[in-house]
Amino acid sequence: MDSYSNDNTARRYRAHVSTWGTTQLHLRNPYVMAWWSAAFPGFGHLLLSKYIRGFMLFAWEVIVNMNAHVNTAMIYSFQGEIQQAKEVLDTRWLLIYIPVYLFAIWDTYRTTVDMNKVYILADMEDHRINTFSMGAFEVNYLDKRSPFMAALWSFLMPGLGQLYIHRIFTAFFIVVWGVTFFYFSQALEAISLLFLGETSKATSVIKPDWLLMLPSLYGFAIFDAYINTVENNKLYKKEQRRYLLKTYQSPSFIIKKGTKMS
Repeated sequence: MDSYSNDNTARRYRAHVSTWGTTQLHLRNPYVMAWWSAAFPGFGHLLLSKYIRGFMLFAWEVIVNMNAHVNTAMIYSFQGEIQQAKEVLDTRWLLIYIPVYLFAIWDTYRTTVDMNKVYILADMEDHRINTFSMGAFEVNYLDKRSPFMAALWSFLMPGLGQLYIHRIFTAFFIVVWGVTFFYFSQALEAISLLFLGETSKATSVIKPDWLLMLPSLYGFAIFDAYINTVENNKLYKKEQRRYLLKTYQSPSFIIKKGTKMS
């Protein structure tokens, strides 16, 4: 049975289109995914659309990092003040930070390898997927969008690129945490003071523990928006090709192999 929706008639599907977003399988580099988990636990899982695991690990990273003062210790280390870095670390929190941090990296790598295998099988089965979803709150459909625009909007404000490509869960998550990091780091206040030429005042208002969270969030938002736009475009073209072949190409049409020229 060939259906227009993912109705569990096939063992595997390449993608699923819902009102909350487009979730799809595609080939990923396990080392790149593991690197994102190393940059910030949870990011690797979010890239794999493993949202529950990703949200849990991200929240864990923020809570434990802030209580263990890992970011503060990193700043002291960059300044060469190793002794102060040792003193500021809270070992009660640090000792539970390390195993979960390593687990996030290992689990991202392992999951990526497994999902790559599932993608290859799903691509071979080539079962039809739903390409349009309409609900009471949202409409989502496969179409082509600009990876550059997705990256640009994420650069201007983390989360906007995800809204552009209809990754609702990830967009909401990034926007909420982006606002949280901006507020508690007082980064925008410091930028305003810099424009007024008050450099020393701008430096004093910054909260470095929170500020160091922003580069990782920005990098992830841009990368996630760009790479998912590229993959969504590939999925759109693949599904369009499949539809045209099945609808308009005669079953008797055969492309014969030519003879190789010696």
